[in-house]
Amino acid sequence: MDNMVESIKEIGVKVPILVRPKQNGGYEMVAGHRRNYATKKAGLDGIPAIVREMTDEEATIIMVDSNIQREKVLPSEKAFAYKMKLEAIKRQAGRPKKENSRQVVGNYESADLVGKDNGESGRQVQRYIRLTELIQELLDMVDIGKISFSPAVEISYLSKEEQNLLLCYIKKYDATPSQSQAIYLKKLSQEGKLTTDKLEEIMSAEKPNQKPKYNIHYDRFEKYLPRDVVTEKEVEDFLFKCVEEHHRRLKQRQMAR
Repeated sequence: MDNMVESIKEIGVKVPILVRPKQNGGYEMVAGHRRNYATKKAGLDGIPAIVREMTDEEATIIMVDSNIQREKVLPSEKAFAYKMKLEAIKRQAGRPKKENSRQVVGNYESADLVGKDNGESGRQVQRYIRLTELIQELLDMVDIGKISFSPAVEISYLSKEEQNLLLCYIKKYDATPSQSQAIYLKKLSQEGKLTTDKLEEIMSAEKPNQKPKYNIHYDRFEKYLPRDVVTEKEVEDFLFKCVEEHHRRLKQRQMAR
């Protein structure tokens, strides 16, 4: 934003904003909200604008497309943007026939049309839209990267009550579901078998990516285990034997007391 303000001070606004006339007078901004805000911060009195008549659906689609092109877009922002655009496209196309619930617009299914300009398939668009079914606390975890995208999609199929219970166990064990666990949670939920006991059992299980890792700084052993003499595997075996011997002696001392 600061860079945009400085640029506007130096050379003005290069790309006009897009507005549409309101029925009761004045204009509604469709695209260019950040440019307009930056222009005000730069101290300018006005901003160049293109005035265009458009329907609510057309305005929604343009607004979503302009916002989704930002350099950094949170998963939640993309999810709600895709949902808005999909609903607008469906309204434009009219009510789908019973035999065509997925609704085709031109040569594309509506979800494919949503992702077309962003290089994403209709299936991926639908997966993003699933995130809008998450409770806010879980969605926040997706945005900060604590819960990965794919597990989050599976979790979105849980009821709100089940999601709140899951959140309690995430906090209790400071752990989030893996992809396989999330799929299992969804399956249990759909079968009506996701109990608190099951949640406890799943969330308390140790995951491979959450096992403690030990990093050894080789420089500390260089004096005793020169790199040009021993291999990395030999170093690992040697250190294990040292720990094993230490544990054996410690146990002997405890028994002698």
